[in-house]
Amino acid sequence: MTKTDTSGPQGVPPTPSHTVGPFYGYALPFRGGEDIAPLGHPDTVTVHGYVLDGEGDPLPDALVELWGPRPDGTVPQVDGSIRRDPATGVCPGRNGVEFTGWGRVQTDANGHWYARTLRPGARGRSAPYLSVCVFARGLLVHLFTRIYLPGDEAALAADPLLTRVGGRRDTLIAGDEGGSTYRFDIRLQGEGETVFLEFQ
Repeated sequence: MTKTDTSGPQGVPPTPSHTVGPFYGYALPFRGGEDIAPLGHPDTVTVHGYVLDGEGDPLPDALVELWGPRPDGTVPQVDGSIRRDPATGVCPGRNGVEFTGWGRVQTDANGHWYARTLRPGARGRSAPYLSVCVFARGLLVHLFTRIYLPGDEAALAADPLLTRVGGRRDTLIAGDEGGSTYRFDIRLQGEGETVFLEFQ
């Protein structure tokens, strides 16, 4: 039996706490996760951006989940839109018809993500928004935030959450790039850190 020299760091094998995980790329992403809106729907918007760490570097292995209501503000109650091949169990993607309001997107090698969804409608006293959950390396607990789309400035000014976060409200409002396309970068920490929410 060979004895391992553990007198220095080079002789100690790595443990799970030495990794940058958790890792989400194996089972959570699925084909068509970014295509939330039914094909050809007139209220489709594209939201995209980057997931950035505290240094401003993009994360190529993060996941972004989105939930949103229909344009009239109602929450979808359909069972789902994911198709599975009954013989192989492979998921060929969404059926392109049902709007569940939910999607899951993996960032690409440049830390970029995008999703096509329906423009959310207002619910209660809040301005219209998409709910977001972020999974990323080094995060043992996922993070929650919101994406508000510009357009109704009166609703944004009166929104209870945006009012409460004061000077950091801009980290929750997407930039309008025209053509129903909006940019929303998620900064995990550091200067310009996105406002994250805690649910109790």
